[in-house]
Amino acid sequence: MHDNLDLFMAHYKVLTDRGLWFKHGVDAPILHGVSRDLFGSEFSLYNALYYIFPGIWAYLLGYALKIAIGMVSFILLSKEGLKERYEKVKAPVMLCACAFGMVPVFPTYGIAFTSVPFIILLLKRLYNAEKGNNKRLLLLYLGIFCYPFLSYFAYHGFFILGYMALAVIILWIKDKKFPGRIFAALITLALGYVCFEYRLFKEMLFSSEVTIRTTMEHAAVSFGEVLKLSADEFLVASFHNQDSHTYVVLPLVLIGIVVINASYIKNRKAGEIKKEPLNLIMLWIIFNVIIYGLYQYEPFWKTFETLVPQLKGFIFSRTVFFNPLLWYTALLFVLIRMYGNGKKALRYLANTCAMIAVMVVMFAPQVYNDFYYTIYNQAYKIIKHKDTYYLNYNEFYSTELFEKIKKDIGYNDEWSAAYGMHPAVLDYNGIATVDGYLGMYSQEYKEEWEKVIAPALAGSPYFENYFMNWGARVCLYSGSDENTYAHTRTVRFDDHRLMADISELKKLDCKFIFSRVKFTNEEELGLAEPGVYEDESSPYTIYVYEL
Repeated sequence: MHDNLDLFMAHYKVLTDRGLWFKHGVDAPILHGVSRDLFGSEFSLYNALYYIFPGIWAYLLGYALKIAIGMVSFILLSKEGLKERYEKVKAPVMLCACAFGMVPVFPTYGIAFTSVPFIILLLKRLYNAEKGNNKRLLLLYLGIFCYPFLSYFAYHGFFILGYMALAVIILWIKDKKFPGRIFAALITLALGYVCFEYRLFKEMLFSSEVTIRTTMEHAAVSFGEVLKLSADEFLVASFHNQDSHTYVVLPLVLIGIVVINASYIKNRKAGEIKKEPLNLIMLWIIFNVIIYGLYQYEPFWKTFETLVPQLKGFIFSRTVFFNPLLWYTALLFVLIRMYGNGKKALRYLANTCAMIAVMVVMFAPQVYNDFYYTIYNQAYKIIKHKDTYYLNYNEFYSTELFEKIKKDIGYNDEWSAAYGMHPAVLDYNGIATVDGYLGMYSQEYKEEWEKVIAPALAGSPYFENYFMNWGARVCLYSGSDENTYAHTRTVRFDDHRLMADISELKKLDCKFIFSRVKFTNEEELGLAEPGVYEDESSPYTIYVYEL
């Protein structure tokens, strides 16, 4: 379990079960009813899996497609760049492609991460296409227009367009003529994103509703801390794009850069250093991590939001989402140099290093490495004859248990809330919720929920800061800074009180609270003795309180 599964999986299940994927002007039963437009586009390859296949199979297919698309796109781009040299270095290309395809990035946008080589390939072919071949040019523009079917604007699209705008300027200077094709491609891709993600652009540009994006606060850090954040990102990478580059790729690339640049100096070709592709890739990586650090630096982001107020709350530190591709491309360049040396031993060493890089990606315990954690949890169960502390997919959602509960209480779409688990569990099981997890909803509703959880926030400084300065997780919080939504097999709270304003909760039409904790202050809150439910298919004990 990880946050991707207590976010998008539940949202997509709601959209599928309620037939909302292609609907307009309707609300989804999350956060007391929010516009369907705030959820994913129906015109996305990954999202389409969820209205074609059952949830778990859609998830597994998405995971496999992410790997396949990453491998194919990396190989095709390598073939395009290496040309006749490709066959000689096919082994390291295939291994680097495998590692890149399997990088354990944020699953819902995994295809957006691993499809980036496709757009580079299309732009490269467009730039180099012969004049007069109008059919080829038309197909390339069509491919560029349709690329957003694989991508996602807020994660990669915004920055791809930015890099393309920069490329127009660079090529204009380099070629001494305006790069009309690339400029036309920029317009084409922008139109593609608008068409494929029309709901997102409608909410961003044409909705008058004030959202929580306007009150989200950045962490204010000093410039020294900016450098530390950038260095940490360079060395390890943040959790959404943890690409396992730290252990093998990073040292090999740094050693390669030193050796290659030293050879230029030794051979009196220092002028070639500025043209060395490996150096240019490293500068790009460094630029991305510096932007990541500066995102936390108040003078920088305030200037940005002043210049472009429409993007207030936009996370522009996501330039680092291109670094997985850059790191494995840099690794490939180093391995190709080792092959080019002509020594058989160096070729064997290059292949061995690439294979180790693949194994590290497969087995490093990164946040979203479902492959590793599935193997670990199953091995633990076999060896220790007991389950791990963390839940698996079926246990987290516990559909059989909740079907039993719904039948017993005569549930009929009444608004409800969760405690001791994430509201996604209720959403996934067809229960309408006044709470939930969403990165953009109305500021007005956030303020209403603040009244509900005011008693908890008064005794919970961490969650007060967490909710007030971010607010995407709308939950019933503990009044003692204990995590009430952790996806763990057992809940271990010291404080079993429900710290909430029941009258404010009733104003939101909430009828049921589904809790993994029996409240010690139920009489004080005016709650009746709860129904208690268990099932052998689930690790949960659920207490159902009726308001």
